[in-house]
Amino acid sequence: GVRRLLVLLVPGVLSAGALQINIFVGSSIASWQEGAFSYLYYADRVYQLPLGLIGIAIGIVLLPDMARKLRGGAEAAAMQSLNRGLEFALLLTLPATLALLVIPGAIVGGLFQHGAFGPDDAAATAAALAAFAGGLPAYVLVKILQPAFYAREDTVTPFRFSVVSVVANIVLSLLLFLTLAHVGIALATALAAWLNTLLLVVSLRRRGFWALDDRFRRRLPRIAAAAVAMALVLWGLQTLLAGWQAGGFSERVVALVALVAVGLAVYAAAAFLLGAVSRSELRAALRRRPKGGETAD
Repeated sequence: GVRRLLVLLVPGVLSAGALQINIFVGSSIASWQEGAFSYLYYADRVYQLPLGLIGIAIGIVLLPDMARKLRGGAEAAAMQSLNRGLEFALLLTLPATLALLVIPGAIVGGLFQHGAFGPDDAAATAAALAAFAGGLPAYVLVKILQPAFYAREDTVTPFRFSVVSVVANIVLSLLLFLTLAHVGIALATALAAWLNTLLLVVSLRRRGFWALDDRFRRRLPRIAAAAVAMALVLWGLQTLLAGWQAGGFSERVVALVALVAVGLAVYAAAAFLLGAVSRSELRAALRRRPKGGETAD
């Protein structure tokens, strides 16, 4: 009835908002430093884009799929769906993470550095963006791991872990702010997200609800290798485009577009060459065909 719905809904809503709570806490602490609130705000806007496009989107699709399979008693199929969701998420998240870590200055400069937002502001924002980016895989994984509990009508466990992560974020933000200023707040948010991820993973594994399958084990190092290859190319290209990045706003935009285009091309090529993804899987995804069982490696 309504009471049971509320019992399930309230913890779920609160746990889903843990990241926003952490950001609010960080922003409050950042008000102690002049300009820090703005630096964190702009950095947050950038990394929220891949989080929304990847983590939240996959989580929304994954929940009803897992719930349907679990109602039918297909525990193995539900676990496979979780593995495919995690695999797809990391396929998109790892390159985004490394890009934010390698070229944060180019990203911030090409998006925000104009008018009253000067080079010093861009540098401070880029530092915060890099710190936030260290937690991007964790932010995304949390959005995908939580549905594994929700599909079993367990919203309390993720809520408890979210509370732990919020408390950890408050403590870490206060400690790191003293030495790293606003960058410490961003780093605290990332570390708290990794703590939440670790708690979710350990709980799922202990209950027998999740384990890496063979395909995920094969694909993960290949995805990582493709992302590293892209990062190395971006690092070199950024050096070549240093003059453009030091120019006016239009030059910085051109440099950013070039970095993004080359990065996407290199990662796509590396992913196919290394076997991180196959053409058949890409065609199936584009046609939105449901897949059953394992696909060829």
